[in-house]
Amino acid sequence: MFTGIIETIGTVQKIESELSNLHFYIESAISDELKVDQSVSHNGVCLTVVQLEPGVHKVTAIKETLEKSNLGLLKEGDAVNLERCTQIGGRLDGHIVQGHVDQTAICVAADPQDGSVLFTFEYEPGPKNITVEKGSITVNGISLTVVNSERNSFSVAIIPFTLEHTNMKDLQVGQTVNLEFDIIGKYVTRIMELRG
Repeated sequence: MFTGIIETIGTVQKIESELSNLHFYIESAISDELKVDQSVSHNGVCLTVVQLEPGVHKVTAIKETLEKSNLGLLKEGDAVNLERCTQIGGRLDGHIVQGHVDQTAICVAADPQDGSVLFTFEYEPGPKNITVEKGSITVNGISLTVVNSERNSFSVAIIPFTLEHTNMKDLQVGQTVNLEFDIIGKYVTRIMELRG
């Protein structure tokens, strides 16, 4: 489990393909502190560390993960948001994040505000994938608060600190991001479906 509070930004050093899998070598400030078998969120995708090199860790994404996330679009040199799993007994500064990407979205607007940037995203609506005004959403692994919630779109206001310390600073209109919808909202929706 994660909180959506990004620890650091990693850089894709190398990408290798093996059958339908992709292996990513990520250089980061926390790579030397990781252990093989540890879960780390990469742009909101929970991946297992499979190999360590000085300053670099390797993770593998399978076909299903690549199809449901933006990891398959990564190139060498790209920035990746990283967060290690939550420690029991620690503070939950963001919200409950599983690291299981539900789907991707497209950035359709990035509007500078007075001290922040308002990003708007469009996505394919589904019965379980919904946003609510002032609710939580995870974008590329970042815990954010929804504004302007619509059926197939929402906006988030990014403060300068978050902009500087995540890969949102490089996000351009037209780019694809990973979405994980709020787990509580998904459970409530499922319960309502079952009650019919």
